[in-house]
Amino acid sequence: MKNIYLNIFSFNKKILRKCIASLKKGNVVGLPTETVYGLGGNAYSKVAVQKIYNLKKRPKKNPLIVHYLNYKDANKDVIFNRDFYTLYKKFCPGPITFVLKKRNISKIQSLVTAKLNTVAIRFPSHRTTRSVLKKLDFPLAMPSANLSSGISPVNAQDVSDEFKKRIKIIINSGYSKIGIESTVVSLIGKPKILRPGIIEAKTIKKYLKINVLKKNSKIISPGMLKKHYSPGIPVLLNQNNADSNCALVTFGKKYKNKRNYFNLSKKSDLKEAASNLYKTFRKIKKQGFKKICVVKIPNVDAGIAINDRLKRAAN
Repeated sequence: MKNIYLNIFSFNKKILRKCIASLKKGNVVGLPTETVYGLGGNAYSKVAVQKIYNLKKRPKKNPLIVHYLNYKDANKDVIFNRDFYTLYKKFCPGPITFVLKKRNISKIQSLVTAKLNTVAIRFPSHRTTRSVLKKLDFPLAMPSANLSSGISPVNAQDVSDEFKKRIKIIINSGYSKIGIESTVVSLIGKPKILRPGIIEAKTIKKYLKINVLKKNSKIISPGMLKKHYSPGIPVLLNQNNADSNCALVTFGKKYKNKRNYFNLSKKSDLKEAASNLYKTFRKIKKQGFKKICVVKIPNVDAGIAINDRLKRAAN
């Protein structure tokens, strides 16, 4: 079978060198993380950051997450506090993003932060992306590798389907394990969760007193736009059935196997459901269904993050 994905590469030393050289020239590459695949570019380069926004057709008011290997690398760009060190020690590297004050001497481009005096940072745990970060003397601005407001990609083929030949290098590392974006925590003033993720509020509360943002306020991190994670067709929530033109996204073993039924987890495992969410949305869209109906998902544990994505997708 002919390989139609000529910009997708398996990770090895040769591709690592090619990836590093491309990033140093101000180009953008597709990289895997444990959450979803991202579009990585030099956070200190105006050219690279502008390419990211142009490729994604991303609103300038929506800031990017900056990825680092460790906190020592981030120290030159952000001001840490006690709350940061508490959470970093427990959850990093991993699927959690911190919003912190940006240092005046930081080289991070103002476009990355939407001209705010804060910056969202993360320390990914994926071995491939960490290997890339080890070889760079700059951090990577890296949003999810999809067009703005769309579904985040969970494998290399998704990224190539989204951008075609406009991305020259996409590193393939199979499916992202977690499958939804990181938990975002603001550590400015009283700590609060801006976007739920697989690291849940109840888990964070074991180590830090934290609130959950109830209403959308000023956009200081990704994931705060009202319309987001859209598959490009209508999404209807809390449904029990669907007609032949509609796919029914189910959860749990009580649902039968039908042509238009797509089960996120027959075991009623919410983490499994989260990892299957975007994968399922893309599958439904490719099969030509006109809309998506979703059964009620339990609003506990990872279900909180799933329902956040579903609500924004249905907006």
